[in-house]
Amino acid sequence: MPTESTFFLAGLFLLLAAAGWALGRFGERDYDEAAAPPPNIDYLKGLNFLLNEQTDQALEHFLKMVRVDDRTIETHFALGSLFRRRGEIDRAIRIHQNIIARPDLASEQRDQALFSLAKDYLRAGLLDRAEKLFVKLSQGSRYQVEALEQLCRIYEQEHEWQKAIDAGQKLEVLSGRSLELEIAHYYCELAEQAAANKDYSAARAFVKKAQSGRPRTHRGALTRAEIARDTDDTKTALRLYHRIIDENTYLMTEALPQLVRTYSKEGATDQLERSLEAALKKNPDLKTDIAYSAIVNNIGGVKVIDDCVEEYLLHEPTLAEFVDMQIIGAEDSAERSAALARVRSALCKIAQSTPRYQCKECGFSSQRLLWQCPSCKDWETQRPFSRVQFDSLLQRSHSAA
Repeated sequence: MPTESTFFLAGLFLLLAAAGWALGRFGERDYDEAAAPPPNIDYLKGLNFLLNEQTDQALEHFLKMVRVDDRTIETHFALGSLFRRRGEIDRAIRIHQNIIARPDLASEQRDQALFSLAKDYLRAGLLDRAEKLFVKLSQGSRYQVEALEQLCRIYEQEHEWQKAIDAGQKLEVLSGRSLELEIAHYYCELAEQAAANKDYSAARAFVKKAQSGRPRTHRGALTRAEIARDTDDTKTALRLYHRIIDENTYLMTEALPQLVRTYSKEGATDQLERSLEAALKKNPDLKTDIAYSAIVNNIGGVKVIDDCVEEYLLHEPTLAEFVDMQIIGAEDSAERSAALARVRSALCKIAQSTPRYQCKECGFSSQRLLWQCPSCKDWETQRPFSRVQFDSLLQRSHSAA
């Protein structure tokens, strides 16, 4: 299948052919002062080197031409972009640095070269150099919006959350695009950093900013609950965890273990029983979420939760390939309880060794909840699986068969 490099070189070949035709057609004519100068022989040699895949020789010729031939500058930008896409970052950097070094370069061309060089640095992982150039371009150039977008990504990668907030707010003004969700997560990141340093006053202030004037993020509610838990504000923590389960059932796997732990610490598991029973009457579909969360987090000893797990096990069709379901359904309570405990323990091990969350945008899977998907970089797009993933176990079973 033709690659980008193939198409680019084909274009250069056509350009070379046109230049050769021009030389043959007009080469013997005299040029007056008003006429365009003849095609530069070194430029044509550079194209010829490229066509023969002699990249180093071509690069040296084109670098020379950048200094003396203004008409070839767009070709150099295209060539630099090609090198970057091919992963030849050193060559791309050399081309763009040599363009910038031209004393007679127009301001728009200089900005274009700076933007291209910044992208080279970014691709090379030289974030500090890329940041400096993007900051410069964000201050009045025609690349303001693109530069601010790149700065947000750099600051996300470097965990410079206050800088990300500043860049995001400027980007909102210039682009007219809402970044409320992203900025809310930046504030949540600052809140979690402050809480980790036990600066709970600052953590609460950051969460408030995350929620103030913006759509309430699921993460903000969970962060508030964690701060309340860590500061022994049990009443607030329980209220928030219950609200999270009621409003955002996909966070059940995060909130249920905290509810069980907090109620157990207070010696009030009977209150948890009643609240979960009320929630199940209102929304019976919660049974699967509660069961999966209990299996994944190895939660037991609460009757309503154990009942959800038992119903889940009895109605999980894949288990029939590995477990004698007659034993699980036996009337002998001791044998039945022992079988359920063994299956439950095995499922917990499977769940803890397989992905538990998946991005709804790109399909990236992970063991723990990630607020920003590492693959597509979108925020708050991961959702938990509602059932234990048996894929690897089934593959091993079928291979053994």
